[in-house]
Amino acid sequence: MKRIVIPSVSVLAALALLGACQEPEAPPADPSGQAEAQTVHPVSHDADQLGEVDFQVSCVEAVQDDFDRAVALLHHMMYAEARATFQEITEAAPECAMAHWGIAKTLYQPMWPSRPNQADRERGWELVQTARDLGPGSERQEALLAATEAFFQDPEVDEYWPRILRWADAMEEAYQAHPDDNEVAAFYGLAVMARGQSTDDPVAHNARTAEILAEVLEREPLHPGAIHYTIHADDVTGRASENLEVVDRYSEIAPSTPHALHMPSHIYVRLGDWPDVIEWNRQSAEAALQHPVGDSVSFHHIHALDYKLYGYLQRGEDERARRVLDEALATGPYQEDFNSAFHLAIIPARFAVERRDWDEAAELQPRQPEYLEWDRYFWPEALSWYGRGLGAVHTGDLESAQEAEARMMELRDAASEADEAAFATYIEVDRLILSGRIAYAQGDAEQAVALTREAAELEETVEKHPITPGALSPPSEALGELLAELDRPADALAAFEDGLDVWPKRYHSLVGAARAARDAGESERAQAHYATFLEVTDEAAERGGVTEARREVGDDE
Repeated sequence: MKRIVIPSVSVLAALALLGACQEPEAPPADPSGQAEAQTVHPVSHDADQLGEVDFQVSCVEAVQDDFDRAVALLHHMMYAEARATFQEITEAAPECAMAHWGIAKTLYQPMWPSRPNQADRERGWELVQTARDLGPGSERQEALLAATEAFFQDPEVDEYWPRILRWADAMEEAYQAHPDDNEVAAFYGLAVMARGQSTDDPVAHNARTAEILAEVLEREPLHPGAIHYTIHADDVTGRASENLEVVDRYSEIAPSTPHALHMPSHIYVRLGDWPDVIEWNRQSAEAALQHPVGDSVSFHHIHALDYKLYGYLQRGEDERARRVLDEALATGPYQEDFNSAFHLAIIPARFAVERRDWDEAAELQPRQPEYLEWDRYFWPEALSWYGRGLGAVHTGDLESAQEAEARMMELRDAASEADEAAFATYIEVDRLILSGRIAYAQGDAEQAVALTREAAELEETVEKHPITPGALSPPSEALGELLAELDRPADALAAFEDGLDVWPKRYHSLVGAARAARDAGESERAQAHYATFLEVTDEAAERGGVTEARREVGDDE
């Protein structure tokens, strides 16, 4: 196996761009911490390691290292860069069939919420047919090509999940024929996990993925796909501690790759390790600015900022969170993608709702910024309406809250009609919480509890989507707060602790559990929750609960 290291300019690019001048590197971060509009800079590839890939492609020797580099980028989910590298190979070696396969492979992203449009589907189908006409060169490469062909067949049909299932079935056949091939096994592990997203038991699929990838890692400990997909496999309830030795290894094999720097935080979020969430995403956001997509900022930047913001908010570091918010909104334009829309919608909503600034939440503006194609993004738009609705109901504006509730139902139905059942479920969970708050404001406490409890039960039918570090308002936490307001501390404590079992060390869940335990006469449990709360929060945090916690544990000096 060989370690893939990106030289300052790839061999193919050097041939194409001989004599071209390099652009300057990005300026250092502003030490004041004040957000400024970010400028897109071309990527600097110096000593940019990507891990170890040895595809052994049936192409001329001159392009094999570049092909391995492109596959490594594909495993890192750096799809735009992988596509550009595969494209360079087709220009330098037009007879390299698998380079055409590689371009097609970048046009669908199984773990992301992006969906290929008809133009991409038609392009993918044409590319796999070109690869087939050229001849993939081996039975193993034929199996990989057939799997991608299965995804793109009937490109005029606007569907996504049936394509994922066809691809997964074909990858299973490829794996059965070539179980000891690292590339086949890595892509098959990804396919098993992708299939699980549309089933009732995603955790079982993720566990199977981890088993498949463990075999790859035994043969090649630095394989980027096996490491990356293992972390995704463990980003489900109950699996976060399964492969911690793999987590930090990822950033070590790809120290300048934005998504590699981000991925460890998927596990640290599950463990409530906020300092690591913050630090890894600081590095990822900075690196992402070096990887523009055309004239746009890569969504890897704002993806990292959302996780970073979430970490600061769980520590009560609101001013640092505000600087992240300002940076996110001052940077752009971001590439047109679901990921960009999601984070641009949820970041301002998250900042208002986590701080319980209901006036600010009530002023949230959906479908911003206007340059994105919001009609494509049901769930992101619904998040803005959810935050706005929560702000409205908490400030006594029931008419606006009901307007938000109605729009969320429309978006839920649109997602369902588009065969996006998970998106529809995420929207419905949030809608139920908002509807519960509206019922409470109208004086129907029993209905409020029933609706919020229904949201908590519905959330158990889906896993957290990998795009997000956490819910805008987790239903168990929302239920706990509602029950506490109804002077039912024992029930509130149970709800908060249910939430903490899934999402440990959340700021509001910890302080809510501590208060509920205290009010229920559970002094030892109250002390334990207050102590954990103080361990998690920043010493200088000024948000409600810190002074109270110090007093309760006898540390208020």
